[in-house]
Amino acid sequence: MNLFAEIKTLVLKSLEAMAAEGALPEGLDLRNVAVEPPRDPAHRDMATNAAMVLAKPAKMKPRDIAETLAGKLAADDRIASAEVAGPGFLNLRLAQGQWQRVIPSVLEAGADYGRSSMGAGQKVNVEYVSANPTGPLHVGHTRGAVFGDALASLLDFAGYAVTREYYINDGGAQVDVLARSAYERYREAHGLEPEIAEGLYPGDYLIPIGEALKEAHGDSLLGHNNEEWLPVVREFATAEMLKMIREDLEALGVEMDEWFSEKSLYGTGRIEGALRSLDDKGLIYQGVLEPPKGKLPEDWEPREQTLFRSTEHGDDVDRPVKKSDGAWTYFAPDIAYHYDKIERGFHQLIDVFGADHGGYVKRMKAAVSALSDGEVPLDIKLTQLVKLYKNGEPFKMSKRAGTFVTLRDVVDEVGKDVTRFIMLTRKNDAPLDFDFDKALEQSKDNPVFYVQYAHARISSVLGKAEIPADDAALAEADLSDLTHEAELALIGKIAEWPRLLETAARTHEPHRVAFYLYDLASEFHALWNRGNDEPGLRFLQDDADATRARLALIRACQLVIAAGLGILGITPMNEMR
Repeated sequence: MNLFAEIKTLVLKSLEAMAAEGALPEGLDLRNVAVEPPRDPAHRDMATNAAMVLAKPAKMKPRDIAETLAGKLAADDRIASAEVAGPGFLNLRLAQGQWQRVIPSVLEAGADYGRSSMGAGQKVNVEYVSANPTGPLHVGHTRGAVFGDALASLLDFAGYAVTREYYINDGGAQVDVLARSAYERYREAHGLEPEIAEGLYPGDYLIPIGEALKEAHGDSLLGHNNEEWLPVVREFATAEMLKMIREDLEALGVEMDEWFSEKSLYGTGRIEGALRSLDDKGLIYQGVLEPPKGKLPEDWEPREQTLFRSTEHGDDVDRPVKKSDGAWTYFAPDIAYHYDKIERGFHQLIDVFGADHGGYVKRMKAAVSALSDGEVPLDIKLTQLVKLYKNGEPFKMSKRAGTFVTLRDVVDEVGKDVTRFIMLTRKNDAPLDFDFDKALEQSKDNPVFYVQYAHARISSVLGKAEIPADDAALAEADLSDLTHEAELALIGKIAEWPRLLETAARTHEPHRVAFYLYDLASEFHALWNRGNDEPGLRFLQDDADATRARLALIRACQLVIAAGLGILGITPMNEMR
């Protein structure tokens, strides 16, 4: 049951009736009509913007539309009152018993309450992390991993067919640098002094890879020129790094459906095929780019290159896909990779990039638009930087990584669940401060504790109940005396869950789930605290029927908390220690 959707349907039918009666023009676009919680709870239970969004296309005054609509809505048994406010907003108060109908629907649906068919089974590819296989995942990758994984779960809950994908950047020069770095650790494993020259990776994480190379190949790679050992070490080191990355993601609770190798695009005709598709559309040409704006690089030359006419699909400038020496640019395999996604039949593509990829957004969107003839939308989500603090000071670098704090550093410090929740306490494109001390603090200021504590408190109450407290029994409870403002506030927040889920899925914003869970927990804790002063609000009453009604309420709350935490990849707690 989605009470907000139910009332929205009532609003839409009332508007259609007004059009049929001549009170509104026929054929108005109703897609932007919304029914939502009012910003100020004092403004009744729900609000609709119908009159405001229809006034201009209808060429009518908003209040005139609102007043007619109010009359129609008030005639429905579910609406106690409909009042016009301000320039034309319409505030609705529901009739007695309407909110209470939500609780049995939650208990009957269980963990599936709020699950939506909005996605209609559309295939969505969510690509995230996709770090170079040259070192451990760092804290920036952690945020992208949590965001991408939660978004994938959210879309799945909203009815999409989701594929979680990791793009392995194993086709560029960085894997040669990895191989050279690992070879020095291989020499070290043989008792030789490693020569970690500038540009190589200095982290200790390569020491066990050097030892593994020694175990696998003995000393057979020593004393040879790099043309002989480089391919062997490159393949070995890349495989070992991917194993490390998989283990790091597993520690964070992230499991990919697909691992796509960039290297598989080279020498197979797949890059050529993608560019041929663009060429067939007249979007590939030979040309010379204008010099970069600002300071001119010393090595810049006006050379003729193979260019993609990306400006025809919203980009600022056309982009090179092949250099003057015939080598592919970094952009070319990325085009081929996304062409492969389109060929696999995905209806939507979502890429989760770090903040340093902001300049890549327009060109990648232009490529997907061109390749799919505008049929497949690409949404690119940028995750901003994470600043780590401990004991009031910036968290120090990891010796293991050499230059940065790793995903494992964070997870080992506070655990998977805390890491995931904190990473979603800000919108993805806003910087995030991660304070290790606050993340483990048992207070309202620590959102993950506050939400988990609500779940655990409810488990404690249900465990103490002396009446049957299974969901089926609670769904039959008489809820008519749940009329206190604090009880109705909690029910109202529970009722928002299906609407919140669809909004979060539509906007690709899983942080909305984290925010909602904190607000839901706040309403629960507020009701708990009110019970300390008002015995009639306590969950366990002398009267069995009153107890059953209140247990039904908090159990419904617990089910929603558990579902929300599940989407975020967090295990609900039944007790806190």
